[in-house]
Amino acid sequence: MKDFTTVHCMDREKFKSLVRNAIDKLPEEFISKLRNVDVIVEDRPSPNQVRRAGLGRGQTLLGLYEGVPQTRRGGHYGLVPPDRITIFQKPIEAICKNDNEVIVKIERVVKHEIAHHFGISDARLRQLEKRNVNHG
Repeated sequence: MKDFTTVHCMDREKFKSLVRNAIDKLPEEFISKLRNVDVIVEDRPSPNQVRRAGLGRGQTLLGLYEGVPQTRRGGHYGLVPPDRITIFQKPIEAICKNDNEVIVKIERVVKHEIAHHFGISDARLRQLEKRNVNHG
């Protein structure tokens, strides 16, 4: 069981830099297709974001994709505000013991939220993660 009395804290600019690095590590074919997407860092999700994510008591939101996935964009998609991917710093810090764990968690959360941008559901992501664990 994790001891939450020793929460790992990181400077906001360093955390943002790690998020940018995680995006930069993505394969070029994904980066080149990230259109109309803002990636931001916030301390914590708002009550409205938690509600829209459908989280139950005790569940934690590490990141959130808000927008229209590319698979649902039709010919009339345009002149819309950018999709948003929000990475939540405090919940990530709360489950990590050190900078290395923060880096790994950020990379995982960024990939997860970008997958939603490309239309991959949480259920499909769980299937893919299980397959990678079983074959990796």
